[in-house]
Amino acid sequence: MCGIVGYVGTERSLRVLLGGLKRLEYRGYDSAGVAVIDARSGRLNVAKRAGKLGVLEDELRRHPIGDGATGIGHTRWATHGGPTDRNAHPHLGDDGRLAVIHNGIIENFAALREELDAEGFTFTSETDTEVAAVLLGREYRVAGDLAEAFRRTVARLDGAFTLLAVHQDQPGVVVGARRNSPLVIGLGDGENFLGSDVAAFVEHTRRAVAIGQDQIVVITPTSVRVTDFSGRGVEVEPFEVAWDAAAAEKGGWSSFMAKEIAEEPDAVANTLRGRVSEGRAVIPELTDLDDLLRGIDRITIIACGTAAYAGHVGSYAIEKWARVPVEVELSHEFRYRDPVITPSTLVVSISQSGETMDTLMAVKFARAAGARTLSICNTQGATIPRESDGAVYTHAGPEVAVASTKAFVAQITALYLFGLHLARLRGTLSAREQAANLDELAAIPGKLERVLESSDSIAQLAHWMSDTRAVLFLGRHVGFPIALEGALKLKELAYIHAEGFAAGELKHGPIALIEPGQPVFVVVPSPRGSDEMHKKVVSNIQEIRARGARVLAIAEEGDVSVLPFADEVVRIPLAAPLFEPLLAVIPLQIFAMELATAKGLDVDQPRNLAKSVTVE
Repeated sequence: MCGIVGYVGTERSLRVLLGGLKRLEYRGYDSAGVAVIDARSGRLNVAKRAGKLGVLEDELRRHPIGDGATGIGHTRWATHGGPTDRNAHPHLGDDGRLAVIHNGIIENFAALREELDAEGFTFTSETDTEVAAVLLGREYRVAGDLAEAFRRTVARLDGAFTLLAVHQDQPGVVVGARRNSPLVIGLGDGENFLGSDVAAFVEHTRRAVAIGQDQIVVITPTSVRVTDFSGRGVEVEPFEVAWDAAAAEKGGWSSFMAKEIAEEPDAVANTLRGRVSEGRAVIPELTDLDDLLRGIDRITIIACGTAAYAGHVGSYAIEKWARVPVEVELSHEFRYRDPVITPSTLVVSISQSGETMDTLMAVKFARAAGARTLSICNTQGATIPRESDGAVYTHAGPEVAVASTKAFVAQITALYLFGLHLARLRGTLSAREQAANLDELAAIPGKLERVLESSDSIAQLAHWMSDTRAVLFLGRHVGFPIALEGALKLKELAYIHAEGFAAGELKHGPIALIEPGQPVFVVVPSPRGSDEMHKKVVSNIQEIRARGARVLAIAEEGDVSVLPFADEVVRIPLAAPLFEPLLAVIPLQIFAMELATAKGLDVDQPRNLAKSVTVE
């Protein structure tokens, strides 16, 4: 989950590294560090500090380390060893002449450390990364070449890792490798870059190359060479990044999360763009898979966290429209329960980053078991789409805040498009039904704008409730995963107890939690979709209100039936029932953000979390 950046080029490496780390800090912010080969002295200089990037920047102002044309930088999400100065990256080898940064987990580090201990090497940290640095230093003394020493080192490592290294004897060279962890090359003019994702270098170039599994890259200012772990050359295919550095800046917003919530109408519109033709859903990226899709008999959606809740919402629509059974599995549970998979099973993975390790390993497991795979992803060049038979990109733009917002609505939109695409192939919807559903989707961006106009009243409600210690969320049908997502957002951002329940489960236990004053958000379904379901939810509201709950209802415009029983009503525009989740989730996102803000918390970088979970 850590952020990694490497640079070779002109004598401005520190500015490039710190700028890249600033854009990568969403991946981890327990500590940060840089290593630079100083152009004047020729020495490798390192600075690293526990805490957010600003702590490192203050240290560099107090104690400059020089600058040069070669360097690496790291922002950490702690795994082995706590967030301390000693455990911060880079770590050193070869008597301080070599520096290494790392994302992932080296599973056999203990055995390697024991081996190196026996040879008289010493360690200053608790990390698995320092073992790789010391091992690389030992191999460099034998090989005398950084790339060759690097190949020998990675051959000894088990687990998931991206490693970057520099050596003061070889200025103008950065070496990197990846296994089950992301690494992307940025192609510049007289300079080249490496990063955990394109955000690391998009300020300087939008030409990029994704590194494949078990590959090594050596960059200099004028060359890029990619090989496999045995040293055989690998052909690479550059791609153009679809957004620029300005898209990853706050642009005057109070937080990245506030900015990204405001971008949700565009995220939906951009995901739809180019995929609707003459009243039909047509996803160009999937046309080569149409015959395969016609033959599937079951769909399993795999994802984690917010993406899993998007999968739950999508499953209702796909089953209804395409008449294919759909199940939703947590990626980290999927491959450990010996699931039934056949060549007619389609496994659909959802990951904003395309690097979520649990999901990546589940995709590999599914492919090995004979299933066909499809990825819903927001990040070009990511690993999961490249490991899948097909991919649908959401085009939501960079999402920097750790808690996902616009990616969630874009994922639902992509799943709905896929459901309609699949229904067209299978002939399970009439042309009129297909067009009507696409009209509903096309109207969502405008309706999201209207929901956002009510953000001030939601913010006021959140500030009134800033001392709340627990909040419950209820929903039925597609409202249930929205209740789960609302609870997750509050846990992530405000650090208070929150739980989402299927409203029908209320009488089966959760109603025992209701006491006077207990806040309960209720996602109220439209009576136009199912009058019976609407009445049941209103009945649930009456049950908890009778026991003293404070009811906060999210209901469509014109629904007056909730007014006698709700303490607060947040209105959303009218929409067909399956499309209401795209609207109902926005007030819950805003509420969580504003409640956290009222408590003085950092909504962009919640404690203990990172944007992309690249370790299992």
